Amino acid sequence: MFYNSDNTKSLGFYEEDLNLRSLFFVYKDYMITTLYGIKLGQTRQFLADGTQIPVTHIAVQPSVIARIIDTEAIRGYVLAIGQKKQTSKPIQGMMKKAGTEKSPRFLREVHVDTLDEQFILGSEVKVSDVFVEGDNVNVTGTSKGKGFAGGVKRHGFAGGPKTHGQGDRHRAPGSIGAGTTPGRVHKGKRMAGKMGNDTVTIKGLTVIGINPETHVLTVKGLIPGSKQGLVTISKG
Repeated sequence: MFYNSDNTKSLGFYEEDLNLRSLFFVYKDYMITTLYGIKLGQTRQFLADGTQIPVTHIAVQPSVIARIIDTEAIRGYVLAIGQKKQTSKPIQGMMKKAGTEKSPRFLREVHVDTLDEQFILGSEVKVSDVFVEGDNVNVTGTSKGKGFAGGVKRHGFAGGPKTHGQGDRHRAPGSIGAGTTPGRVHKGKRMAGKMGNDTVTIKGLTVIGINPETHVLTVKGLIPGSKQGLVTISKG
């Protein structure tokens, strides 16, 4: 924590060095730059010159501010996303304080450096409040789970010989150790195992469309996860 000349707490830099903070310091955002949406699907679009591009549609319904966090360490908002039939009583109480009886499907925190007077308890954060066409965004989702996969599918191994009597070696992993030395299998050895169901971030996608009526955000490129999966959209 830094202090000003009048012994008041500073934001982490001296007030007179505002032009230098962008060179030497990295700070949290002063406004909400992250929203959550539901992946609708992937398709293609054609530009005016006929160029074909892959696009993904994301439903970013208005998120209700269910709680405002204002402590010395963290400032931010708890966003209520989506809706479901029932939820727990603690969440019901929190939503009641926010002035709504909806049962959210997800609750997620977004952190900011300073709270915005525009966003008060119970207000809605719309996709058009955060993003505009042309923004570069990073999208994080959970990739599709493939279950327990072998080395050929999981790591792209070539497999064994297909002829000369090799009846059961087509997709076998082969040797996994060197022998007496080192006398063990090294950590991180690529083998069969669980594949998919990982948190994956795709960076540098471009927002090419926002529909304020349907609250659908369209980005150029493909994002991880299956349809109806929750994704995180943040400015790059």
